[in-house]
Amino acid sequence: MSTPQLVVHRDKELMAQAAAARLITRIVDAQSSRGQASVVLTGGRNGNGVLAALAAAPARDAIDWSRLDLWWGDERFLPEGDPDRNATQAREALLDRVPLDPERVHAMPASDGPYGADADAAAAGYAQELARAAGPENHAAVPSFDVLMLGVGPDTHVASLFPELPAVRETERTVVGVHGAPKPPPTRVSLTLPAIRAAREVWLLAAGEDKAQAAKIALSGAGEIQAPAAGAYGRSRTLWLLDAAAASKLPRSLYPPATA
Repeated sequence: MSTPQLVVHRDKELMAQAAAARLITRIVDAQSSRGQASVVLTGGRNGNGVLAALAAAPARDAIDWSRLDLWWGDERFLPEGDPDRNATQAREALLDRVPLDPERVHAMPASDGPYGADADAAAAGYAQELARAAGPENHAAVPSFDVLMLGVGPDTHVASLFPELPAVRETERTVVGVHGAPKPPPTRVSLTLPAIRAAREVWLLAAGEDKAQAAKIALSGAGEIQAPAAGAYGRSRTLWLLDAAAASKLPRSLYPPATA
């Protein structure tokens, strides 16, 4: 378990731009050292903001997109191409603009895909895909992702792990179907905390006043069942990327006075 590090930016636009620059550097470093990189994407306004900022960054061409594996932390269980799917939004923000290898873009199954409307079967299928990509050097039945990004919800949820629901209590499976989510749509597919914690680095994104209380709760010693964001951490690094509004309820002792 790595101790959370906090970086607070002036506003959400600057946060997105800085996160995109940081992500480019991390991917390039991984590709330089191992020949490839693996990243888990997140949806929502902050996750999509980072992808849009990456698309606009001149330095994006430093990435060898053909040697990058992309995964998702969760997905709304909707038909392929639905505008509310995280994969659809990611394609619009970035993926359709860069030369990715389609075989290395691992979208979660859609509700009209090979598993039909069975979210639990879709989750099991994605878990098998992750397991096939994991090597003997990995720490779980998933690849050791270089960066796993998570948006933090106002209720402290991350991925589709909501407070008190069964998915956040999962200790063995790496992917689960989520039913009865309090945020629409109610049916989803999500990585679990064991899969999240296999990542080398976990980045939690929070911007806006509506995330301030969630950040305060998650960073003040709350339990992961009540505050799932508190249970999301990487093996080597856990990084909270916030704007000033989201950090407004945190004690300044948690982050350096010099913020970006």
